[in-house]
Amino acid sequence: MSTADKVVVVFSTCPPGSAEKLARHVVERRLAAGVNLVPQVTSFYRWKGDVQKEAETLLLMKCPAERVEALTDTLRKLHPYKVPQIIAVDVAEGSPDYLRWVYESTKGGADGA
Repeated sequence: MSTADKVVVVFSTCPPGSAEKLARHVVERRLAAGVNLVPQVTSFYRWKGDVQKEAETLLLMKCPAERVEALTDTLRKLHPYKVPQIIAVDVAEGSPDYLRWVYESTKGGADGA
């Protein structure tokens, strides 16, 4: 896999009621090839000086590296949190057939909301 063919996994968490809408939106617009929803994640974090505990859903979004900026912009626009978690991690290795599918599934997609 060349640098131009990098696949990325983007992590984000959100309230359970928002997860499916976000996942469907980014897949329909070909910003991500697929999204896994991991329900019932308990998150602890500091917000405005206080430690918070929230039930959230974790989204794992797979996309080509060149789609990360458009995916991130879309998540920022649609996400219910003021400061959403958006973390992109390069895929070091993967099944060539799966990585090819990621690229094929995102061809021709919209670059925005």
